[in-house]
Amino acid sequence: MSQVSVHKLAAPIQAHDEQVLELTLRRPTVAEVREIKALPYKIDKDEAVSLDMDVVAKYIAICAAIPGPSVNQLDLSDLNNLGWAIAGFFMTAASKKSVA
Repeated sequence: MSQVSVHKLAAPIQAHDEQVLELTLRRPTVAEVREIKALPYKIDKDEAVSLDMDVVAKYIAICAAIPGPSVNQLDLSDLNNLGWAIAGFFMTAASKKSVA
């Protein structure tokens, strides 16, 4: 999986006093995961996976480098798509660079 992913937003948001039409998510660091103290998803007893939206919002703010209040402006479809993109970082190992 790539270390970053770019997501075009269904609806623009305001971040850092600018209109934002797309967000670039980067893979969170171990230190950031330890600071948040939670995974962005939950697995229930039937092994169904669901997003933990409070945690997802924290990861979006950190990984897209936008303020928390900007996360609250996201369209619901953007929130969902970004949430699964964040969860995807946890499901796949970081890609290794080729050694020539």
